[in-house]
Amino acid sequence: MDQEVEIISAATRKEKIKNFIINKKKTIIAVFIFILLVIFSFFFYQEYEKGNKERLANKYNATIIEYEAGDKSKILSSMKEIIEDKDKTYSPLAFYYLLDNDLITSKEEINKFFDILIKELGLDAETKNLTIFKKGLFNSEFANENELLNILNPVIKSESIWKPHALYLMAEYYFAKKEKQKSKEFFEQLVSLENISTKIKMEAQKRLRSDFSE
Repeated sequence: MDQEVEIISAATRKEKIKNFIINKKKTIIAVFIFILLVIFSFFFYQEYEKGNKERLANKYNATIIEYEAGDKSKILSSMKEIIEDKDKTYSPLAFYYLLDNDLITSKEEINKFFDILIKELGLDAETKNLTIFKKGLFNSEFANENELLNILNPVIKSESIWKPHALYLMAEYYFAKKEKQKSKEFFEQLVSLENISTKIKMEAQKRLRSDFSE
């Protein structure tokens, strides 16, 4: 009797599974096709990224070779195109090459490219903070107080390794503006930090003793 019950139960389970597959056939096929598309898209994207990076590498290297060989006609347009391709490796390289060689002088354009690097490349946190600091350093020569603080605040309010450098920059900015109290506050904030470079901390302490002692 028990054996017959087991046979009936097994047959019932098989029938239920069969009916489930029949009833859900379209859903199962759709899910299977979706999984295949996801896998295909992943490998396609990987190949696209690899090919795009190789293309940018070739374009970047060829442009520099031409420029250093005396053909200066393409450097600006080619490097701007590389920046606007928004590649984590070659967009920063192209931008800093233009900047370091004084090939772009427009403050607005330079800040636009800084913003592409900061906001659109998906850089890791510390590389992004370094880029923010570099943008602040560039703008410190002409920006007003609020503009410079707005640029540097993401780093100043973080626990980034670049936070001491941002504080030091603000302290020097205020000192150059002859706002010694504000400058002192930033130097004091810097020396109160833990786990920072001994060199920058000692330099800040030296400045406090030499420039702010009464």
